[in-house]
Amino acid sequence: MLRTLFRSTDKAVEPAAVPADTVVYAIGDIHGCPDLLETLHGRILEHAAELGVSRKVAVYLGDYVDRGRDSRGVIDMLIKAPLAGFQSVFLKGNHEDAMLKFLSDTKIGPGWMGFGGDMTLLSYGVDPQSLPAAQEDGLAFLQIQLVKNLPTSHRQFLESLALSHSEGDYFFAHAGVRPGVALDDQRPEDLIWIRDTFLESAQSFGKVVVHGHSIRLEPEFRQNRIGIDTGAVFTGVLTCLALWGEERDVLQTG
Repeated sequence: MLRTLFRSTDKAVEPAAVPADTVVYAIGDIHGCPDLLETLHGRILEHAAELGVSRKVAVYLGDYVDRGRDSRGVIDMLIKAPLAGFQSVFLKGNHEDAMLKFLSDTKIGPGWMGFGGDMTLLSYGVDPQSLPAAQEDGLAFLQIQLVKNLPTSHRQFLESLALSHSEGDYFFAHAGVRPGVALDDQRPEDLIWIRDTFLESAQSFGKVVVHGHSIRLEPEFRQNRIGIDTGAVFTGVLTCLALWGEERDVLQTG
């Protein structure tokens, strides 16, 4: 059964719509949980079948890797089992950004592993505990092993991730946008990393921004933004925002 929590009766968000005969599904931070993604995909397909619109778009808001047990499985699913009949848009999160940087620069290694990269390494058969004595050599060892074990298709996927996407009156980004900067002029660093400056802003961004990155127990509806990171790896609740016409539904696992 679908779990629908909110509809467009929520008055907090400014009026917005997606293009005609289109439904857009924005999927929040997955963090190495392919089982939750598979369940949510099923609910999206059921919801889309009930609507019967011609154009179906799935926008994944980033943070596919880290923290959960199977980052590799998530990327495999996104590559090999996309939603049939959907246009898929994959955005970059700060965790993919850190993973990509580690592939070429070991300096980010301690920070990346400190916020979940160790679990990503394990999912690719690289054990962070099997380090040589010297840390610098150890990070290089881990980097070499990850480069070796990372399938070419996975690296290509990571390197092809978009920074943002627009549909009608909505703008999608992993973390958010910098207030006072036009959407077309946003810096990549802000789109994937920004937090308080964006979250605390009450000004209009020109479009309603749909984002993940900042965990809340429930989807967060504000006049200028909608946050849908419900901490799936910790709560078991992976959230999807469905948008069609001026309507909004929230679908969730759990």
